[in-house]
Formats: sequence, structure tokens, C-alpha cells
Amino acid sequence: MTQAIVATPETTNNSIVTEGVISNPEEQLLWTSADLELMPDNGNRYEIINGELYVTRAPHNKHQDTCGNFYYELKTWSKISGLGYAVIGAGLIFGDNDDVIPDVIWISKEKYAALIDDAGHFRGAPDLVIEVLSTGTDNEKRDREVKLKLYSSHGVLEYWIADWRTKQIQVYRRENGVLKLTMTLFATDTLTSPLLPEFSCLISQIFE
Repeated sequence: MTQAIVATPETTNNSIVTEGVISNPEEQLLWTSADLELMPDNGNRYEIINGELYVTRAPHNKHQDTCGNFYYELKTWSKISGLGYAVIGAGLIFGDNDDVIPDVIWISKEKYAALIDDAGHFRGAPDLVIEVLSTGTDNEKRDREVKLKLYSSHGVLEYWIADWRTKQIQVYRRENGVLKLTMTLFATDTLTSPLLPEFSCLISQIFE
């Protein structure tokens, strides 16, 4: 995910805020999905996690290449298998205070039909979520900890965290009701998944 700043409703007044974390959200009003409708269409990405607003800026080009490669591989396999859909930059709405835009998702046909709304957002958990890391301690913590907890608590079956700098992918899979780290894959490894029968991709292809 791209570099983010965090804000609360009183501090932004629907404008872009300076980088940093504003005070404890429990002491102030929580952001909701309805607030996102008032955000300016300025190229920034707005997400809400546990009532906090994250404003993400334009990422490194290599970040976008990595997202595109994931999407291409999953979309190609999905066309052949007919089992589901790959979506890049999908809107996931888990509730009024949890509204995010992961880099790439894969969702089965059954879930797609059940979860997509009239605005093209998904109101529930896809099968697979992929986030590509951006630099910065806060950015990594958000993807490795905050979003891991969010996706785990809402029923995502697999969560892949990709680091294009080190060419590594951490694979989390649901075990006993929570997402747990199953493996870390490197450039010479091959990516597969029990969710995606006969899907196979060299890690090196993802980070080309």
C-alpha cells in the first residue's frame, strides 16, 4: 500500500491534512463510509480502518508494476479456470468504520455476485487480498499489523504481503479462524494457493 497519513473528522474539514497521526480517534468522532463521499477527487486514495482516515499518495512506479503483475497473473488464470475474478484497486466495505482499497483482490464467482453493490464496491471479504508494501515504518505497520487484523477479523481466506524491494512475498492463510503466516517466498520460489487450483507463478515474474 502507498504512503499514508491519518486524520480524524474535526482535523481535516474535508481537506487534505499534513502528514502525521492526529490524536487518539477514541477521543474524537470516527470517520464513516459516508464521509468518503465528501472527499475531493484529487488523485489521493482514502481508506478508513477502525474509524481512522488514511490518505494515500501516489506510489513508486515499481509498486504499481508489482500490483499490475499480480493482477495479470490472477486475471489470466481466472479466465482459464472460470472460477472467479481478479480486481485491482477494489473498494471493500466491511462496515461504516472499515472501508479500504487493497492493491489487488481475487474473489470467487459466488462471492462476487453476493457481495458487489450498485456502486461496484464489495460489502464483505474476498477470498484473497494482496497488499504491496511502500517504504516507511508506519506504512509497513499498517499492512503487516493493522490490515492483517482487519482482514483476519472479517473472514479473508488468504492475505499476501509483497515487498518489491526484497522480492519477497509473505503468505497468510486462515487457520482456526485467523490469518496466520504460512510461508515466506523468495525470487526463486513458485507461488501457488489452495484457493486457486493449478495456479502457478514464479515469484521472479511478479517482481519483473
